[in-house]
Amino acid sequence: MLRTLQVFLGISICIALSACSRARPSDLDAAQVRAKLEAIPLDQKVDLTNKEWLAILSPEQFYVMRRAGTERPSASGNALDHHNGIYVCSACGNPLYSAETKFNSGTGWPSFWQPIRKEAVHESSTFSAIFGVEISCARCGSHLGHVFKDGPPPTGLRYCMNAVALTYRETSPGSVTATPRADQGRP
Repeated sequence: MLRTLQVFLGISICIALSACSRARPSDLDAAQVRAKLEAIPLDQKVDLTNKEWLAILSPEQFYVMRRAGTERPSASGNALDHHNGIYVCSACGNPLYSAETKFNSGTGWPSFWQPIRKEAVHESSTFSAIFGVEISCARCGSHLGHVFKDGPPPTGLRYCMNAVALTYRETSPGSVTATPRADQGRP
Protein backbone atom coordinates (compact mmCIF):
# COMPACT_ATOMS: atom_id res chain seq x y z
CA MET A 1 0.00 0.00 0.00
CA LEU A 2 2.83 2.40 0.86
CA ARG A 3 4.54 1.63 -2.47
CA THR A 4 1.30 2.33 -4.38
CA LEU A 5 0.91 5.65 -2.55
CA GLN A 6 4.53 6.61 -3.39
CA VAL A 7 4.03 5.78 -7.09
CA PHE A 8 0.76 7.71 -7.18
CA LEU A 9 2.37 10.71 -5.45
CA GLY A 10 5.33 10.61 -7.85
CA ILE A 11 3.04 10.52 -10.90
CA SER A 12 0.96 13.38 -9.49
CA ILE A 13 4.04 15.53 -8.98
CA CYS A 14 5.25 14.82 -12.54
CA ILE A 15 1.85 15.76 -13.97
CA ALA A 16 1.72 18.97 -11.92
CA LEU A 17 5.23 20.00 -12.98
CA SER A 18 4.45 19.22 -16.61
CA ALA A 19 1.27 21.29 -16.50
CA CYS A 20 3.12 24.23 -14.98
CA SER A 21 5.85 24.12 -17.61
CA ARG A 22 3.28 24.09 -20.44
CA ALA A 23 1.25 26.90 -18.94
CA ARG A 24 4.31 29.16 -18.90
CA PRO A 25 6.86 28.01 -21.51
CA SER A 26 9.26 30.82 -20.70
CA ASP A 27 9.78 33.71 -18.36
CA LEU A 28 9.62 36.10 -21.28
CA ASP A 29 6.77 38.55 -21.60
CA ALA A 30 5.05 38.21 -24.99
CA ALA A 31 4.43 41.97 -25.15
CA GLN A 32 8.14 42.66 -24.71
CA VAL A 33 9.07 40.16 -27.43
CA ARG A 34 6.47 41.63 -29.79
CA ALA A 35 7.80 45.15 -29.10
CA LYS A 36 11.33 43.95 -29.85
CA LEU A 37 10.13 42.34 -33.09
CA GLU A 38 8.12 45.39 -34.12
CA ALA A 39 11.18 47.61 -33.64
CA ILE A 40 13.06 45.67 -36.33
CA PRO A 41 12.41 47.22 -39.78
CA LEU A 42 10.77 44.89 -42.31
CA ASP A 43 13.87 45.02 -44.51
CA GLN A 44 16.11 43.60 -41.76
CA LYS A 45 16.60 40.00 -40.62
CA VAL A 46 14.99 38.81 -37.40
CA ASP A 47 16.96 36.66 -35.00
CA LEU A 48 14.94 35.64 -31.95
CA THR A 49 15.66 32.76 -29.60
CA ASN A 50 13.38 29.74 -29.39
CA LYS A 51 12.21 31.00 -25.98
CA GLU A 52 11.21 34.31 -27.57
CA TRP A 53 9.38 32.52 -30.41
CA LEU A 54 7.59 30.32 -27.83
CA ALA A 55 6.34 33.45 -26.09
CA ILE A 56 4.62 34.84 -29.20
CA LEU A 57 3.69 31.82 -31.37
CA SER A 58 0.94 29.32 -30.69
CA PRO A 59 2.13 25.74 -30.05
CA GLU A 60 1.03 24.72 -33.58
CA GLN A 61 2.78 27.72 -35.15
CA PHE A 62 5.96 26.94 -33.22
CA TYR A 63 5.85 23.28 -34.32
CA VAL A 64 5.34 24.18 -37.99
CA MET A 65 7.43 27.33 -38.27
CA ARG A 66 10.35 26.70 -35.92
CA ARG A 67 10.50 22.87 -36.04
CA ALA A 68 9.69 22.50 -39.77
CA GLY A 69 6.51 20.56 -39.07
CA THR A 70 3.45 20.27 -41.26
CA GLU A 71 -0.12 20.94 -40.25
CA ARG A 72 -2.99 18.74 -41.38
CA PRO A 73 -4.67 19.78 -44.64
CA SER A 74 -8.13 21.33 -44.46
CA ALA A 75 -10.85 22.55 -46.80
CA SER A 76 -10.09 26.13 -45.73
CA GLY A 77 -6.64 25.82 -47.32
CA ASN A 78 -8.32 25.81 -50.72
CA ALA A 79 -10.53 28.85 -50.04
CA LEU A 80 -10.20 31.69 -52.53
CA ASP A 81 -12.17 34.27 -50.59
CA HIS A 82 -9.52 37.02 -50.47
CA HIS A 83 -8.83 39.13 -53.53
CA ASN A 84 -7.32 42.47 -52.41
CA GLY A 85 -4.70 41.52 -49.89
CA ILE A 86 -1.45 39.90 -49.05
CA TYR A 87 -0.32 36.98 -46.93
CA VAL A 88 2.46 37.76 -44.47
CA CYS A 89 4.66 35.53 -42.31
CA SER A 90 2.74 34.81 -39.11
CA ALA A 91 5.98 35.01 -37.14
CA CYS A 92 7.57 38.26 -38.35
CA GLY A 93 5.10 40.05 -40.65
CA ASN A 94 7.24 39.74 -43.81
CA PRO A 95 4.99 40.20 -46.90
CA LEU A 96 5.10 36.87 -48.78
CA TYR A 97 2.26 36.29 -51.26
CA SER A 98 -0.38 38.37 -53.02
CA ALA A 99 -3.92 37.01 -52.77
CA GLU A 100 -4.07 37.41 -56.56
CA THR A 101 -1.56 34.54 -56.92
CA LYS A 102 -3.50 32.13 -54.68
CA PHE A 103 -5.19 29.20 -56.39
CA ASN A 104 -7.16 26.11 -55.42
CA SER A 105 -4.65 23.27 -55.69
CA GLY A 106 -7.06 20.77 -54.13
CA THR A 107 -4.39 19.79 -51.59
CA GLY A 108 -5.94 21.34 -48.49
CA TRP A 109 -3.04 23.78 -48.04
CA PRO A 110 -2.94 27.38 -49.28
CA SER A 111 -1.17 27.43 -52.65
CA PHE A 112 0.33 30.29 -54.65
CA TRP A 113 2.02 30.41 -58.04
CA GLN A 114 4.66 32.97 -56.99
CA PRO A 115 5.82 35.01 -53.97
CA ILE A 116 5.40 38.81 -53.84
CA ARG A 117 9.15 39.13 -54.47
CA LYS A 118 11.66 36.36 -55.01
CA GLU A 119 13.68 37.78 -52.07
CA ALA A 120 10.71 37.38 -49.68
CA VAL A 121 11.28 33.63 -49.38
CA HIS A 122 14.27 31.35 -49.17
CA GLU A 123 14.36 28.14 -51.19
CA SER A 124 16.39 25.26 -49.78
CA SER A 125 19.13 23.91 -52.03
CA THR A 126 17.91 20.33 -51.57
CA PHE A 127 15.05 18.72 -53.47
CA SER A 128 12.85 15.80 -52.44
CA ALA A 129 10.51 14.09 -54.90
CA ILE A 130 7.95 13.76 -52.11
CA PHE A 131 8.39 17.09 -50.33
CA GLY A 132 9.67 19.36 -53.10
CA VAL A 133 11.94 22.22 -52.10
CA GLU A 134 11.54 23.65 -48.60
CA ILE A 135 10.44 27.29 -48.45
CA SER A 136 11.21 29.49 -45.45
CA CYS A 137 10.70 33.16 -44.66
CA ALA A 138 13.76 35.09 -45.82
CA ARG A 139 13.39 37.55 -42.92
CA CYS A 140 13.07 35.23 -39.89
CA GLY A 141 13.90 31.77 -41.23
CA SER A 142 10.53 30.27 -40.28
CA HIS A 143 9.46 27.16 -42.20
CA LEU A 144 6.50 27.99 -44.44
CA GLY A 145 6.01 24.95 -46.68
CA HIS A 146 7.34 23.61 -49.98
CA VAL A 147 7.39 24.48 -53.68
CA PHE A 148 6.60 21.99 -56.44
CA LYS A 149 6.82 22.18 -60.23
CA ASP A 150 3.19 21.23 -60.85
CA GLY A 151 1.48 24.62 -60.57
CA PRO A 152 -0.53 26.68 -63.03
CA PRO A 153 0.77 29.16 -65.63
CA PRO A 154 2.48 31.54 -65.81
CA THR A 155 5.15 30.05 -63.50
CA GLY A 156 4.21 26.37 -63.38
CA LEU A 157 5.04 26.46 -59.65
CA ARG A 158 2.93 25.55 -56.62
CA TYR A 159 4.07 27.18 -53.39
CA CYS A 160 2.21 24.89 -50.97
CA MET A 161 2.20 26.66 -47.59
CA ASN A 162 1.06 25.81 -44.07
CA ALA A 163 -1.97 27.99 -43.21
CA VAL A 164 -0.70 28.67 -39.65
CA ALA A 165 2.46 30.16 -41.17
CA LEU A 166 0.47 32.83 -43.03
CA THR A 167 -1.63 35.76 -41.87
CA TYR A 168 -3.93 37.53 -44.34
CA ARG A 169 -3.87 41.35 -44.55
CA GLU A 170 -6.55 43.20 -46.47
CA THR A 171 -5.26 45.96 -48.77
CA SER A 172 -7.12 48.62 -50.65
CA PRO A 173 -7.70 47.99 -54.36
CA GLY A 174 -4.75 49.13 -56.45
CA SER A 175 -2.19 49.09 -53.65
CA VAL A 176 0.80 46.83 -54.28
CA THR A 177 1.52 45.71 -50.72
CA ALA A 178 0.57 46.63 -47.22
CA THR A 179 3.11 47.26 -44.53
CA PRO A 180 1.77 45.09 -41.71
CA ARG A 181 2.69 45.47 -38.11
CA ALA A 182 4.72 42.48 -36.98
CA ASP A 183 2.42 41.67 -34.07
CA GLN A 184 -0.93 41.72 -35.84
CA GLY A 185 -2.87 38.47 -36.06
CA ARG A 186 -0.87 36.59 -33.45
CA PRO A 187 -2.40 34.56 -30.66
